[in-house]
Amino acid sequence: MEHEQTAPEQQKGAETGPRRPRRRTLLLIAGAATLGILAGTVTGYAIQYHRAPTPLPPLAQQSVDVPEPLPADESTSLRTINANRWHKTDDDLTKLLVEAPGGVEVSYSGAEPLDEFAADYYENPGSGLRGILTRHVRRIATLRWKDGDHNVVTVRLKQFYERAGAEDHRVGYSFMSEPKFAGNPGKDLPGVPAAFGHLWVDSKVRQTPGYQPVQSGRAVARRGDIVMDVKIQNNRGDLDETALAELAKRQWERL
Repeated sequence: MEHEQTAPEQQKGAETGPRRPRRRTLLLIAGAATLGILAGTVTGYAIQYHRAPTPLPPLAQQSVDVPEPLPADESTSLRTINANRWHKTDDDLTKLLVEAPGGVEVSYSGAEPLDEFAADYYENPGSGLRGILTRHVRRIATLRWKDGDHNVVTVRLKQFYERAGAEDHRVGYSFMSEPKFAGNPGKDLPGVPAAFGHLWVDSKVRQTPGYQPVQSGRAVARRGDIVMDVKIQNNRGDLDETALAELAKRQWERL
């Protein structure tokens, strides 16, 4: 009986005794696999390096016909030299101006020098000129006409060397909301994305003793590197906002 009781205990102790560590074996196997992959990769690169390069298939067109350069003559212009990189906004800027309606009195049409623009547009021309030069204004095209004895219309296209300068200039028209100008935040310009155009009409008719009542409206929008500025000054105090929006839309569509 004594032998039958102790035999199972001895067998249990043998099963729960310390086991041989397997971690070292797993590390050795992983290391060997890694070395095998590296050795195979290096061997493949070495074999490929010593092989002769495989020639590429022949081109379908062995040579490309290129016209010989021509000497400059009277027809040579900046546009002909850069024909493949020419955009319509690189042409004469005045061609993009909306056409004046028939029967109106056109007082100005063409390219406007920057200093003349600053003298006409800013209260402080010197500071204004420095501002537009800082924003890298490239050129300005202006069209102005008088419709009867009550509306004076001015359309300006201001082109900048970079779009960033044009966008800064467009954003700068936020001064229109001040009481000295329109006196209201304005509204989106119909037909133009909200982020690119805006329209203002004076909240109040301006009355000056001895002068006719004046109400002005302005539409401003940017397309690419050009900012359009359409302004109507009404000398009867009854500005037609719809007419301003339609004129601005026509000008926008020409850009």
